[in-house]
Parts: sequence; structure tokens; C-alpha cells
Amino acid sequence: MASTMQDLRQPPAPNNGNLVTLTHVIYGLHAFSALSGLLSAAFVVTAFLSGWPSIIAVIINYVKRGEARGSWLESHFRWQIRTFWFALLWFVVAGLLAITLIGIPAALLLVLGAGIWVLYRIARGWLNLLDGQPMPLPPSAHQAAD
Repeated sequence: MASTMQDLRQPPAPNNGNLVTLTHVIYGLHAFSALSGLLSAAFVVTAFLSGWPSIIAVIINYVKRGEARGSWLESHFRWQIRTFWFALLWFVVAGLLAITLIGIPAALLLVLGAGIWVLYRIARGWLNLLDGQPMPLPPSAHQAAD
């Protein structure tokens, strides 16, 4: 396990340079979509999920994640994909809550919280990428690795 984590923390190999640049572009696309929610009447999470830059970014994630497999960038691709799908999950839950009048305040709080969470995930991921660091493994991945 220690050697696996050490391998993931190594700076990108020269052949990963294009993939590092692409990962920056993907974070940029996600950030553009999310931040457009701050600059307009839309919520961050709705702009993130419905904005074409984020949709293009998640498609690129799926198309290129095979190239990232086995490198420290794999964790960033997983982080970006999980951010998109979990944001969608929380948005759907908020939509189900909003069906009832009683659930509308909870739905608004959930969408607001999900928007803050999306901004956090984009910022944390991008900062780790700038530092040449992988994203942490989710708890379930730690258990599988042990």
C-alpha cells in the first residue's frame, strides 16, 4: 500500500504532460459552469450540471480516463466524475423534496449546500493538480486496497 501511494504522489512523467494540461482544461470547464451560477440568477449546482462546459468536461473525463489509469492523474479523473454525479444525485433529491410545499425550504438548502460542495471540490482538486498531488482515495477504496 505504501509503495502504491508513493507511486501516485510522484510528479507527472513527461508523457503525461498533455494529460496534465487536459486535466487543467477539465477543471477550467467545470469551474466556468459552476461560476456562471454565481454570476447569474441560476444556482451554482444547476449551472454546473446543465452548463455545456461541464457536460463536455465529464464526457472528456470518460473518454480519456483510460489514459490516466495507473497514474496519479487517475485520482483527479475519478474526483471530477464523482463530483458531477454526486451533484446530480443531490439535485435530484432536492427536486423530490421540492415536490411538497414543506420540502421546498429543505430543497433550497440542499441545492445551496451542493453548490458550495461543488465549488469546494473544483477548488480543492485544481489546487492539488497545481501541486502535482493526487486526490485522496474515497474510504471504500482504502478498504479495498488494504
